Amino acid sequence: MKFAICNETFQDWPFDRAFAYAQDCGYTGIEIAPFTIGPSAYDIPHDKRQEIKGQIADAGLECVGLHWLLAKTEGYYLTDPDDTVRDATGDYLAELARLCADLGGTIMVLGSPQQRNLLKGISHEHAMELAAKAITRAVPVLEDRGVTLALEPLGPSEGDFLNTAASGIELAQRIDSPHVRLHLDVKAMSSEQKPVADVIRASKDWTAHFHANDPNLKGPGMGDVAFEPIFAALDETDYDGWVSVEVFDYTPGIETICEESIRYMKQVWEKVAVNG
Repeated sequence: MKFAICNETFQDWPFDRAFAYAQDCGYTGIEIAPFTIGPSAYDIPHDKRQEIKGQIADAGLECVGLHWLLAKTEGYYLTDPDDTVRDATGDYLAELARLCADLGGTIMVLGSPQQRNLLKGISHEHAMELAAKAITRAVPVLEDRGVTLALEPLGPSEGDFLNTAASGIELAQRIDSPHVRLHLDVKAMSSEQKPVADVIRASKDWTAHFHANDPNLKGPGMGDVAFEPIFAALDETDYDGWVSVEVFDYTPGIETICEESIRYMKQVWEKVAVNG
């Protein structure tokens, strides 16, 4: 199992320090939030992209890719009925795919609920059509640059569009590209009616990426969710992608989050591997 961590976890740490510390903790991958580099992917020059790619390599890490794709941006909305806004969103996803590839990554996680929630008068069915059009606009660049867009279902506490893994799969099916798949997140799956492990099993043919966390917004092992059945389900479904730590509550402290998350995940994975 390949363990990574999301770089915004390190808050104001310089990239070289953050990447080196992640490697020291035992992570082999780093996942990048674009807003930690600049406010817009369009404004990140080639030299800056190459510099960060080099810092990741120098730390002995692999770049997983990008997440929080539309966070802290303006003018983009995945389910807007306005063609101009939606086309701009699709074009921006294409630019993010270029950024992702330039950094050495292959996965982009599309969550960003504040840029996809249902607008007034837009049904979920209509929103699915609109989102599919926006994402389809980026598909040629995704395919050309070898990047997979992983659609992230999120729980009702975060939004009202794509609340289940099944709906994420439905949207991917509408787009019908091998470069548009599904992302699973423990916090989000915990809001579904089925156990998390069952969601993983039902999604096995579509899952391209995975986030490890807890509904309490902290890292894996820092809440009530037991990861033994989760990792067992990943093993059972032959998932061979990244498991990235993504947290939203930083109060335990950067070092504690990083060290305790991977310690717990490795401990659980060793048990699963032995029992498997």
